[in-house]
Amino acid sequence: MPYRWEHTTSPAEQAELHLWPHQSLSAHGFSIFILSFFLLALMPFFGLLGTVLLWGLLPFMLAAVAGLWFAIKRNSRDRQVLEILTLGPELTRLERHNPRGPDQDWQSNTYWVRVSMHEKGGPVPYYVTLKGSGREVEIGAFLSEDERKALFAELTDRVRLLTQP
Repeated sequence: MPYRWEHTTSPAEQAELHLWPHQSLSAHGFSIFILSFFLLALMPFFGLLGTVLLWGLLPFMLAAVAGLWFAIKRNSRDRQVLEILTLGPELTRLERHNPRGPDQDWQSNTYWVRVSMHEKGGPVPYYVTLKGSGREVEIGAFLSEDERKALFAELTDRVRLLTQP
């Protein structure tokens, strides 16, 4: 799963949760994909060797490779989101580090934090939110549906353990 709990000695003490989107394409995989696309796109050009038509079509093929390169790099950059949830007996804090734009921050007294799951009506099915201090914030919207369900169960249990007397 693309999240993990850190600094946990017991469920009733302070814990830190790190969440990030899936990154299925490694740098090596990216290189292989771009090279494969280039070689496959180059195959029809072998029949055009020695003709003027080759030079007319070559810039379009190179533009396609460059466009694919740019799109995959942009997607990879946009997926560099990191959410850090710190759950403590007194304070709950959620920080979201965005790839572009300012970081976002939310905090509330742990006793008043409520974990909610919206099965419908959110941007994604089984949308998980934290509510406290007069605000409701999303957490893990980039996770898969099953991962959001598991996250909801874990968060609910941890918050309940921290707020029990």
